Amino acid sequence: MSQSRLLSGAEACANTASGFALSWMAGMIVYPMLGWPISAGQNTAVVLVFTAISLLRSYLWRRLFNRVRSC
Repeated sequence: MSQSRLLSGAEACANTASGFALSWMAGMIVYPMLGWPISAGQNTAVVLVFTAISLLRSYLWRRLFNRVRSC
């Protein structure tokens, strides 16, 4: 049985939410180590952009794999 679109979206959101938290923490450590001072707000903006990209990517890959599996 194929996963519904709603469940695909929920899974992608759960996966991406954990990635958001980890990326935000990593950004606060890594950017200054590279000599790029960054505020919490700037880091949040960067992470939000990449989070949106990741969410879309996860959802599209899930839908593709469900389509291939149902053929």
